[in-house]
Amino acid sequence: MTTTSDETAIRAFLARRTEAQQTKDIDRLMACYAPGAVYYDVVPPLRFTGTDEIRRNFLRWFDGYVGPIRLETHDLHLVTSGDLAFAHMLHRDTGERKGGLQASVWVRESVCLRRTDGTWAVTHEHVSIPIDPATFQVWLPADKDQPA
Repeated sequence: MTTTSDETAIRAFLARRTEAQQTKDIDRLMACYAPGAVYYDVVPPLRFTGTDEIRRNFLRWFDGYVGPIRLETHDLHLVTSGDLAFAHMLHRDTGERKGGLQASVWVRESVCLRRTDGTWAVTHEHVSIPIDPATFQVWLPADKDQPA
C-alpha cells in the first residue's frame, strides 16, 4: 500500500537522484545508495556490488559525456509497503558524448528502496536497453512507445 506521504518522499528522492546524475555530482548521487546495494547496468560486468563499485561505474558513465547529462523520466510507477518501495520508469538519456556523438537513448529502470531510520536508500537497481532478439542488436527507438 502506497501512502501519499511515502510516495511524495520517494518521488522527491528519485528527483534529487536524477538531478545528481545530470550534474555529475558523485557524492550527492552516492548518498542515495545503501552500502550493500547491487546495481545491474547495460555495461559489463554483470553486476556492481557495493558503493565502491557503483561509484566507479557512475564515474565511468559521467566521463563519457562532455557536459551535463540530460535525463527525462517517463512513466514512473511506484509501490510502497512499510519501509520497502519499488519503482520502475523509463529514462531518455541525452547529451554530448566524447567524440562529438549526440544521441538519445531510452533506458528502462527498476529501483528497490529501503527506509532505515527514516531515510530512503536504493538497495537494488536494474538498468537495461532493449535489443532486437532476431539480431541481438541494440534497439534505439526514437519514441518511447514506438513498436519494435
